[in-house]
Amino acid sequence: MNEHRLTEVEIKIAYQEELLQELNKIVAQQQQQLVLLEKTCKMLFEHINSVHSDKQDNIPEPPPPHY
Repeated sequence: MNEHRLTEVEIKIAYQEELLQELNKIVAQQQQQLVLLEKTCKMLFEHINSVHSDKQDNIPEPPPPHY
């Protein structure tokens, strides 16, 4: 009976090791996606700022409303 219990524990450990490796792969992929998204956000922010500053430089302020 002890041999059977030991085999079951070894099987469970093997499954847990496999699951841990799978989860590590997923975390690594998510980290890569996060880095890519951060770069994209930074580029978009810079683009929006450049467009906004260009627009302000080229267009005069509208006249104030008349009362």
